[in-house]
Amino acid sequence: MSADIEEVDVVIAGGGPVGVLTANLLGLQGVRVLVLEREAAPHGQPRAFSCDDEALRIYQAAGLLDALKPDLRQGRHVTFTGVRGQPIAQVQLGQVDLGYGHAPIWFFHQPLLEKALREGLSRFPAAELRTGTEVESLEQDGAGVTVRYHTSGVRHGVRARYLVACDGGRSTVRALLGIPMEGRGGQEPWIAISGTVAEEDAPAECHVVCDPVRPGFVGRGPVGRFRWEFRLRLGETGEEMTQPGTIRRLIGPYVNPDRVTVERAQLYSFHSVVAQRWRVGRTFLAGDAAHLLPPFMGQGLVSGLRDAANLAWKLAWVLQGRAPEALLDTYAVERRPHVRALLEATARLGSVFTARSTPMAWVRDTVLRGLQAVPAARRFVEGFRFKPAPAIEEGWLLGGRRSGRKAAEGSYLPQPRVRRASGEEHLLDDSLGSGFAVLSRGGSPGTEVARELAESLGARAVTVRSAGVPGLGDDSVEDHTGRLSEWFREHGADVAVVRPDRFVFGAVPLARMPELRAALGVEEA
Repeated sequence: MSADIEEVDVVIAGGGPVGVLTANLLGLQGVRVLVLEREAAPHGQPRAFSCDDEALRIYQAAGLLDALKPDLRQGRHVTFTGVRGQPIAQVQLGQVDLGYGHAPIWFFHQPLLEKALREGLSRFPAAELRTGTEVESLEQDGAGVTVRYHTSGVRHGVRARYLVACDGGRSTVRALLGIPMEGRGGQEPWIAISGTVAEEDAPAECHVVCDPVRPGFVGRGPVGRFRWEFRLRLGETGEEMTQPGTIRRLIGPYVNPDRVTVERAQLYSFHSVVAQRWRVGRTFLAGDAAHLLPPFMGQGLVSGLRDAANLAWKLAWVLQGRAPEALLDTYAVERRPHVRALLEATARLGSVFTARSTPMAWVRDTVLRGLQAVPAARRFVEGFRFKPAPAIEEGWLLGGRRSGRKAAEGSYLPQPRVRRASGEEHLLDDSLGSGFAVLSRGGSPGTEVARELAESLGARAVTVRSAGVPGLGDDSVEDHTGRLSEWFREHGADVAVVRPDRFVFGAVPLARMPELRAALGVEEA
C-alpha cells in the first residue's frame, strides 16, 4: 500500500444528514469511518424541514435524540384550505400514536440538525469528518475501494473496504459509476422561502394550501423559523419570484411580511426518480444519491435515514466477520420497494392537493369536507394509513420473505414505553441497545432459550413481563401498557429476534426455535 494512502473500513462521500448519520451508526459498531464533505464550512441553509416518527426512532438508535430534540418542534395540527382559501379540514395530531414511540410529524432547522449530528461523531475516536474535500475518482477491486480526492488543490487518497455515496441528488460518485436515474425529473417549479417570525406574529402551525391558483405549504419550525413553499404559475420566472416585493406578496396572506426576516428564497423543481442500481462492487448509494422524492409527504430526508439504518449494521457485521458479504445484497432488495411505494403514494397525494383545474378542486373540496364527518375516514388520515407502512417484504428475514401482510418477520417492532425494575419509564429501544436484541415473553419457557440465543448472536436478551408479574430483573422490562404482550399473542410467539434497525427478523413459538436458529446460522446449544 502506498504511504500516501490512508486506510479505513468505510469511506462516506457527503457530510449531509444522511452521510453523518451513517457515520454515527457505524461508529457505534466500532467501525473506522471517514466522511468526505465538499463544503469547507457548514452551509447554514435551511433545506429539509420536516421528518416523522421513524426518523426520531433512528436518531434514538444512534444515541442522538437527546441532543436533537430541544431543536425539534412537534406538528400538532394541520389545516387544509381549498379554492379561494376556504377551509377543507383540520387534522389534530397532538395525541396520535402510530406505535413507534414518537409523534408522527416534527419540524427542524437543518443547520442545527447537522451541527448535532456532526458533534455526535466526536464520541468515536475512529470516526472523522473531513471538510473541504472534493472526490474526483475511485477504483474498486475484490478487496476494497481507493478514493482519490483533493483539498485546496492537493490530491490525497484513502483505501477502504467499502464506500457509501451520500453526496446528494447530483452525486459525483453515482456519476463516476455511470448509474442512471429512472423516473420523472425536473417537474413543475416551486419556490421555497425560509425565515424567522416573531413569536407573537407567528401564523398557523402547519397549513396546506390546495387552491389551484397558488398551491402551497406553510410550516412552523423551531426557534421562530418558518417555511413557505408555493408553486409557480406559467410564465413566472426565477428572477421575478425571488424579488423582495414578490416574496412579500406571496407570504402576505399568512403573516405580516414586515415582521419576517427572510433567510433564503430558492427555486426548485421536484423529482420522482430512483437510481437504477444501488450497489456497484463495494460502493453503495444512499439518500438523495439513490432516490429523489417529491415534497408532499416530507419523506425525502427520512428515506435517506432509513437507508442509513438498513445499511450501517450490515456493513459492520460483514466487516467484523459475523456475516458473509452476500448480506449486503439485501440492502437494495429491502429498501427499493419501500422507496418506490413512497414515490407512488406521494405522487397520488400531490395530484390531489395541487390540482390545476378549479372545477375539479371544487369537487375535491366538497368530498374532503364530507369525509371529515366520517369517523373511519378521519382515522384513515390521522393514522397516516395513506403512507406506506415501514415493512420489509423480502430480504434478510426468517424464510427470506414475509409470509403475509400481518406476519411478524419484516414488520417494524412497536416501541411502547416500558418500566425497569427501578420503576423508571423509558422507550423500549433504550433497553435493546444498538445491536441485535432477542425478546422473550415473560412467564414462558422461552426466556432461558432466548438468553442462550442472544449470547450466541452477541445480542442483548430482554424479557417482556406483563404488568404486576413478579420477577422483574435487570434483563427484564415491564410491559405496563400491554402493547408488547398483545404483539406476542398476535403472532403466537415466545421469542423474537429484532435487528439493529428495529425490523423483526423472526418471531416464533418454542416449537420453531430450531428453524429460527438455523436461519441465523446459530447451532443448537
